[in-house]
Amino acid sequence: MSPSVVNKLISSAGARLQSAGIESGAAEAEIVLCYLLKCERLDLFLSGENRIDDNIKARFEEIISKRETRYPLQYILGEVYFYGRRFSVDENVMVPTPETELLCENALRYIAYRDFESPAVLDVGCGSGVIAVTTKLESPGIQITALDLSGAALQVAQKNAGAIGARDIVFIESDMFDALDSNSAYDLILANPPYISDGEYDSLPPEVKADPRLALTSGEQGLDIIKRLLAEGPKYLNDGGKLMFEIGCGQAELIRPLIDDDDRYVSSVLMKDLNDIDRIFILSV
Repeated sequence: MSPSVVNKLISSAGARLQSAGIESGAAEAEIVLCYLLKCERLDLFLSGENRIDDNIKARFEEIISKRETRYPLQYILGEVYFYGRRFSVDENVMVPTPETELLCENALRYIAYRDFESPAVLDVGCGSGVIAVTTKLESPGIQITALDLSGAALQVAQKNAGAIGARDIVFIESDMFDALDSNSAYDLILANPPYISDGEYDSLPPEVKADPRLALTSGEQGLDIIKRLLAEGPKYLNDGGKLMFEIGCGQAELIRPLIDDDDRYVSSVLMKDLNDIDRIFILSV
C-alpha cells in the first residue's frame, strides 16, 4: 500500500524542517495540517486524506517554507495552546512556554489552600495574558489586575480575555508597578519576567529571538527586572501574601542572597520544572 497523502506531506515537510535545524519537524508538520483542516490529530489520519485539496497543499507549502526560516510556528499560525486553551499570539508578545503553566499551577494551589473569598491577584508583565486569563478562568472568584509596559501586548491580552471568556480582568499599561495607586494591595503577585542577560541574547535560537526583546533581556546578568520585583513587590502585598516568579537557568544562586538580605521576606521556596531545573521562586511576606 502506498503512503497516504497525509503521510507523504508529513514525511516530506518533516525532513525539510529537520534539515533547517528543527528537531520536531514531523510533529510540526502534523500541527500545521491539523490547523489547516481544523481537526484533531486522530481525525487527521482517519479522514484527512479526503479533505486535502490543492488549496490546502498550497497553504501547507507556504507555512512550511516560512517555518524553514526558523520563524516561530506560533507566530505563523497566530496561536498557541496554554493550559489546554487556545491563545492568540503575534510579534508583540512572547510565545508562552510550558514552564509558565507550572507558575499558574502553584498560584492556583495557593489560592485553593488559603480558601480566599475573593483574593486580589496581580500579574506583572502579562504579555499575551496567559497567566491572568488562566488563573481567572480556573479560579473565577479572584480579582485580577494585569500590567504590561507594552500597549500592543495589552491589546493581545485583552483580545484573549474576551475570546476565551475571562471577564473582569483589569488591564493597565505600566512599567512594573509604576501606574498602580500607592495604596494598592494584593494577596498574590505573579510574574514571568525577562531574565536573559544582554550577553546571552546573540546566541539564542532564532525562534526565541523572534520574541520581543523587551520580554527577554534584563541587563548584564538578566536580573534587572527581578531585582525590581524583589525590591518593590512587598510594598504591594498584604500581610501573608506571596510573590511568585520565574527565573532563568542558573540564576537561583544569584537571587537567593537578595532574598536573604531582605527581612521583609519571611520564607522562600524554590521550585524545579519538569526538567529538574530551578524555575520558580515562591516568597512570603
